[in-house]
Amino acid sequence: MRYFHRTALPIDDVLAAADTYLGQRMEAVTRDARHRTFRHAAGTVTVDLRAEGGHYTLVTVATDQVGESEVDKLAKRFLGVVHAQLHHGHEVRGAY
Repeated sequence: MRYFHRTALPIDDVLAAADTYLGQRMEAVTRDARHRTFRHAAGTVTVDLRAEGGHYTLVTVATDQVGESEVDKLAKRFLGVVHAQLHHGHEVRGAY
């Protein structure tokens, strides 16, 4: 599965969020300036970042599993965490 999110957070802040949220739950396999790969027994999550439109960051999160798998739920939850960093009143809810 592949998910996209556009945010006004700088790339470094999104990478820090990935390291914090996904890094606590999965093993970090690769760490580059705009890319992270995390692996778990249930699957793999990759986070790719790209500057877009001047002050936006395009976040692409992909898993090697089908939708609604445990790894897929972690990926979707991570995007909610990124969104909540800018919108402090946003409550991350859901089964994921």
